[in-house]
Formats: sequence, C-alpha cells, structure tokens
Amino acid sequence: MDALIPFTTSGSLVDCVDKKMLVVLRDGRKLLGVLRSYDQFANLVLEDTVERVHQGDAFSDIRKGVFLIRGENVVLLGEIDLDAEDEVPLHPVPLQQIAVLHDAEIAARKRRENAKATILYEQHGFCREGGEGDGY
Repeated sequence: MDALIPFTTSGSLVDCVDKKMLVVLRDGRKLLGVLRSYDQFANLVLEDTVERVHQGDAFSDIRKGVFLIRGENVVLLGEIDLDAEDEVPLHPVPLQQIAVLHDAEIAARKRRENAKATILYEQHGFCREGGEGDGY
C-alpha cells in the first residue's frame, strides 16, 4: 500500500541529479543547468547554469556558471528532454538584441506589482512586502 503513495519530499529529486533541469524562480527568472546537489529544504546546486531570457519567439542565454538556489525561491523544477530541446520553435539571438525589450518588460512588471501592493496596503490592510518581520 505504501508503494502507491507518491513521494513528494525533496528526496524525490534523487532521480534528477546529473540531469539538465529548468528552474523557474519566484522573480520570474528561468535558469537552465545540470542539477548537482540538493538538500532537505530543496536548496539546489546547478552547474553550467545559464539564465534564459525570452522575448517573443527569440531567446538569449546569460552564462551564470555554478548557481546555488534557495529552495523557497523555486516555483517550478523540471527535467529538460534533450531529444526535444532542439525542436522548440525558438531561435537564439544576441543578448543586446532583446535586452532593451526585456528590461522594459521587467520594469513594467515591477510597476504592476508595486501598484498591487499599494492597493492591498491602502484598501485592504495588508502589510507591504519586505516590511517588518519579513527579514531572514
């Protein structure tokens, strides 16, 4: 009976070690790299990491190297199918070509988030993110 219960702890990552993974972070960044290690808090160590920046059907990779990710910042973690990776309908471009558009998208997202936070604070009594008690 216990064999039918899904294994949902960080121990289920054991099959992902030494495989190319995609990690989406809370701030929206997308990282691709080889998972080398993890712990009970789902903190991850990625090797040969790149941050992939998308704009329309184009993308650019920013090399990051070895990357340590705190588990609470992970939104999604998935294995990359190396056979299907080349068939994705995206084309690589130099970072300079999409950097301005990407930076504008980040600024617009930040403005939207600040507007939401202001409404939640002023109209609904929520505290602002990063306020008292939000430190580590």
